[in-house]
Amino acid sequence: MKHVVRISLVLSIIVLGYLTVMSILTPIHFEEERMLREKAIISNLIHIRKAQIEFKNQYGHYTASTDTLIDFILNGKMPVVLKEGTLTDEQLLAGLTEKKALQIVKSGNKKEIAANGLENFRRDTSYVSVYESLFVDVLTVDKVKELDIIPFSNGQKFEMETRMHTNANSGIVIPLFEARAPYDAYLSDLDRQELVNLKDQQTKLEKYTGLKVGSVEEPNNNAGNWE
Repeated sequence: MKHVVRISLVLSIIVLGYLTVMSILTPIHFEEERMLREKAIISNLIHIRKAQIEFKNQYGHYTASTDTLIDFILNGKMPVVLKEGTLTDEQLLAGLTEKKALQIVKSGNKKEIAANGLENFRRDTSYVSVYESLFVDVLTVDKVKELDIIPFSNGQKFEMETRMHTNANSGIVIPLFEARAPYDAYLSDLDRQELVNLKDQQTKLEKYTGLKVGSVEEPNNNAGNWE
């Protein structure tokens, strides 16, 4: 009987020790894995933001379609202004502006061009690939094609939303966009209780339960919630 009691006591100690160790290691492992995964997701969100900003520069609004955004990156063109010559202080004081100077040069009137000292002033616009200009050094074409997929999510896509926001004071309409990756999409295969705790903590702080860039609630300069 004594042997049975001793064995039971030893087993209880082992189990208790294991549970104690796991109670310490599980949150640590969860946090380490979360940080690793979020690094990859943040990288994608930054690329999405860059593409959205250029898309808005050209079309005046953002897109809520990840397919449209990827097509824009791979097939779109962006204007690049090649500048030659600058206006001197004397020319600026004389009332010349970039716009006026360009109009004079485009007119082809050699006397007027010479009179204003614009012989070497040029502003030529050319068009280059969006991919070649913004992404070729950081993303392969295959990576661009997968830019809409949340890393570690088993194929789930980033949630994308757009809205035209009207400023209550000025009446100015501002385009907004938001791209999101919820915790459930990329952390669901980790410890369930740790995920529940993380979501509960964020909810109590009235924060989004995941990673996101931009906001459709109010202008935030397209900031990410990790910044």
